[in-house]
Amino acid sequence: MDESSSSQDAEDISRMVPSSSETRTPEISSLQTILNQAKADLKHPDPKVKILAIQYLQKSDPSVALSLLQEILSDQDPEVRARALDALRKLRNPIACPLLKKYLKDKDPGVRVAALRAIFQMGEKLDLNILFQFLDDESAWVRQKVATLLGWSQVEGVLPILMEMSKDQDLKVRKAALFSLLTLYPEESEGRLLEALTEKDPDLRKWVKDTLGKIAGKPLKRRMASLPKRS
Repeated sequence: MDESSSSQDAEDISRMVPSSSETRTPEISSLQTILNQAKADLKHPDPKVKILAIQYLQKSDPSVALSLLQEILSDQDPEVRARALDALRKLRNPIACPLLKKYLKDKDPGVRVAALRAIFQMGEKLDLNILFQFLDDESAWVRQKVATLLGWSQVEGVLPILMEMSKDQDLKVRKAALFSLLTLYPEESEGRLLEALTEKDPDLRKWVKDTLGKIAGKPLKRRMASLPKRS
């Protein structure tokens, strides 16, 4: 084979094999296409379509996703706002924390809970005064979730808040607060648990009695004798 023929073959092969930049172009183009579609879907009238776009963004680069998620937080649909807050949590970017705190006062209960859950899971410190505000939340479901999240997240200094929530007018809130009290403050909560033996709800009384029985490892007759009789 002569030299000119070999050179021609090399040129032919080089044309057939794409460069490294050419092999990356379709992938980059595809990602850009998906991102553009996600941006368009965020403006779609159907909330389900918006949520699908949010699910894509939560796996994207924070430098791209943060601004788009921030925009969608103003959406009228509460489910969309809640999903956007959860997406911000999954990005694990501290820049999102001020946004999360802002939506603790959202008009929708689900959004308020989503914001609080995201803050706790990101390990962000929260002013106890903000937590005290939840004692008067209009939604019993929100108050119950707050009581549960406090026990799960093990935030320091929440004993007064849980004590107050353990006397909430809603049964489920009281039980959630008592459970969290027992988890975080086993010694300090025993007196409150004893008081709860006078609860009107029989199921809650039984739960408290069983719980105290497990703690003490013996019958509760002597403790119950000192409590006032329930009318």
